[in-house]
Amino acid sequence: MSLRIVAGEARGRRLMAPEGMDVRPSTSRVREAVFNSLHSLGRLEGADVLDLFAGTGALGLEALSRGADSATFVECAPPALAALRANIDAVGFDRRCRVVPGDVMAELPRLSGDYGVALCDPPYRFDAWPDLLARIPAEVLVAESGQAVVLGPEWDVVKQQRYAGTVVVIACRR
Repeated sequence: MSLRIVAGEARGRRLMAPEGMDVRPSTSRVREAVFNSLHSLGRLEGADVLDLFAGTGALGLEALSRGADSATFVECAPPALAALRANIDAVGFDRRCRVVPGDVMAELPRLSGDYGVALCDPPYRFDAWPDLLARIPAEVLVAESGQAVVLGPEWDVVKQQRYAGTVVVIACRR
């Protein structure tokens, strides 16, 4: 699979992805649309980003390339963790990144900090959205799924768009 950073200071840098269907990186088209929306909201520049179910780290690394200050990546699969660490090294953002190896639902209560943006791209079979959304420690949420995600009353939907088999929801905390 050929992955690249779409824009910003690391534009064009190649990212690696493990073989198989366990990791499904966001396409360039989806990442471009997401980050254009975040830019228009003025929420990305200088933000601390939380990349949950990070996989290859493509979303968090794209955020850093486009002006986020830092990114915390949470991922549990060993092949994805290896790719994530290699991608962080490849783009040279190691001082701005923190990798938390572990299950997202178990690690969320232990994460400290105020995050400006949370990027959530769990496996499409993920069904614990209500529990996850109640724990997100961020002001802006980007959720990717195979179907529409129902947000609770604490979120105002800014944009919801389908890109082939992916639905992206961008919301701000009330």
